[in-house]
Amino acid sequence: MKQDGYKIHLFLYLIVALVYFNAATAQEKKVAPTSAALYKEIEQMDAIMFEAFNNKDLEKFKSLFTEDLEWFQDNGGLLSYETVFTNFSTMFKNENKLTRKLIKGTLEVHPIKDYGAIEIGVHEFRHVENGIEEIGTFKFLMIWKKQDTQWKIARVISYDH
Repeated sequence: MKQDGYKIHLFLYLIVALVYFNAATAQEKKVAPTSAALYKEIEQMDAIMFEAFNNKDLEKFKSLFTEDLEWFQDNGGLLSYETVFTNFSTMFKNENKLTRKLIKGTLEVHPIKDYGAIEIGVHEFRHVENGIEEIGTFKFLMIWKKQDTQWKIARVISYDH
């Protein structure tokens, strides 16, 4: 009888161990890892885009976005391509010396199969208002679409303002 109790105990232990193992392996990430080449490409595209932004080169800046752009901003809602670039055109005419810098160490890049990549990070904006330099740090997520060999941003989520 003691032997049967031991077998039942062992059997139950094995079942619990198997369930735990299956649960643990089911939670593993099943996404493709980001290649160094993809990371570098998106990092470079980010630098190109914000060089155009910092230099107020609207045509170069605008060329880096798809025409079906959707721009989501936590304090501004959903903005269309036309609205976004009307706003940037007005902003670039201001004399407030607005600049953007990516915060070192915050860039994340994740592949999107057969489409492009996700860029996530934190950036700092500086501008002069009433003679005082204002600095703001915000989070962003951008969806980059690769068409042939050209990268363009199709979606932006700007938050934590």
